Amino acid sequence: MRRICAVNRIARPVSGNLLRRLALASIISNVAIVVTGGAVRLTASGLGCPTWPRCTDDSYVTTPEMGVYGVIEFSNRMLTFAVGLIALATLLAVLLHRPRRPGLLPLAVAVFLGIPAQAVVGGITVLTNLNPWVVGLHFLASMAVIAAAYALWRRIGDPDGPTVAVVPAPLRTLARITTGVTVAVLAIGTWVTGSGPHAGDHGAARNGLDPETISQVHADGVFLLIGLSVALIFAFRAVGAQRATRAAIILLAVELSQGVIGFVQYFTHVPAILVGAHMLGSCLVLLAALAVQWSTRERHPVAPTPQAAPADTATPVPVTA
Repeated sequence: MRRICAVNRIARPVSGNLLRRLALASIISNVAIVVTGGAVRLTASGLGCPTWPRCTDDSYVTTPEMGVYGVIEFSNRMLTFAVGLIALATLLAVLLHRPRRPGLLPLAVAVFLGIPAQAVVGGITVLTNLNPWVVGLHFLASMAVIAAAYALWRRIGDPDGPTVAVVPAPLRTLARITTGVTVAVLAIGTWVTGSGPHAGDHGAARNGLDPETISQVHADGVFLLIGLSVALIFAFRAVGAQRATRAAIILLAVELSQGVIGFVQYFTHVPAILVGAHMLGSCLVLLAALAVQWSTRERHPVAPTPQAAPADTATPVPVTA
C-alpha cells in the first residue's frame, strides 16, 4: 500500500504555474552558464582542465596543482550538470502535466538534449586548444538552447487554441527579418571576439581576422538592427498593436545599452569586465528579439465543444395528416 501511494505522489499532475516557473528557471540558468563561460575565457582559464571529458588524463576533477584556473574551468563544467537537471525537471513536468499540452514536449526535449550537445561542443573547444571558430560555435549553441527555452516558456503561458496574427503580414515579415539580423549580429560578434585579445588561454590561437575591420562589420550590423527596431516601433504603433509596440521599445532599449557597452569596450581596449557584460547583453538582445517575434501573434483559448441537446428536450417536429 505504501509503495502504491508513493507512485501516486510521483505521478501526480504538475500545475501550470510550476511548469512555467521551471521553464523560466531553464532560461535563467542557460543565460547564467553563458556568463560563467565568459568568465572562464576572460580569466584565461579555458584550458584550466586541459582535456575532456576528464579534467586531466588521470582525474575527472581538478587537482591542487592546477591552481585557480582549474577550479574556474571545473566549476563551469559542474554548472552544466545543474542546468541539465533543471532541463530534466522541466521535461518531466511537461510529461506529468494534465491535460497534456500540445507542442510543449518537443520544445522541452530540445532544451534537454541541447544541454549535452552544447557540452560536447565545449569539450571540442578544449580538445582543439580553444580554436576560436569552435569557441564561437559553442556560444551560438548556447543561444540556440536559450531560444528553445524561451519558446517553451512562452508556449506554456499561451492557451492551446488557434494562432491569430495581431499585425499585418508585412510587419510579421519585418519582425522575422529583425530576428534574423539579430542572429547574424550575434554570429559576427563571435568573429570579433575570436580576433581580439581574450583567447581563453595565453597560448590559444586567434582567427586571423583584422580586429578593426571585423569590429566595423559588427557595428554596421548593429546599426541595421537598431534601424529595423525603430521601424518596428512606428509600424506597430501605426496599426495599434500596443503589446508589439512595447516589445519593440524594449528591444531598442536593450540594443542601445548593448551598443554603448560595445563601443566603450572597443575604445577602452576591451577590458574583461565589459566583455562579460557584453556577453550578458547578447543574451538579453536575443530574448528581446524573440519577444518581439512572439508579440506579432496570439493564441486564443480552445472553443468549447458544442453539446447536442438531450433527446427529450428537442423541438418537436409537427406531423401532418
